[in-house]
Amino acid sequence: MTQAIRSTRPGGHVGYVGVAHDVALPGDELFFSLVHLHGGPAPVRQYLPRLIELIFNREIDPGKVFDLTLPLDQAAEGYRAMDERRAIKVLLRP
Repeated sequence: MTQAIRSTRPGGHVGYVGVAHDVALPGDELFFSLVHLHGGPAPVRQYLPRLIELIFNREIDPGKVFDLTLPLDQAAEGYRAMDERRAIKVLLRP
């Protein structure tokens, strides 16, 4: 969480889903980062059966979410591509 806040430009947003366990954020660092922190629950269980059915029947392709694939050792480039808006979602492969 701290890495996400520190790597987000001032005025940017960090979003997270679920409960962050064992995370402590220094209040002053968060305040002076000028970063928006948003989080909450994701009611995925209610949608999961229908989504699995759609994927199983090949009615949707969940792989279309990713628009750039890189090897794991180029993770930093993936973050750079998303930051520079050259990619929406990066898939990292081993």
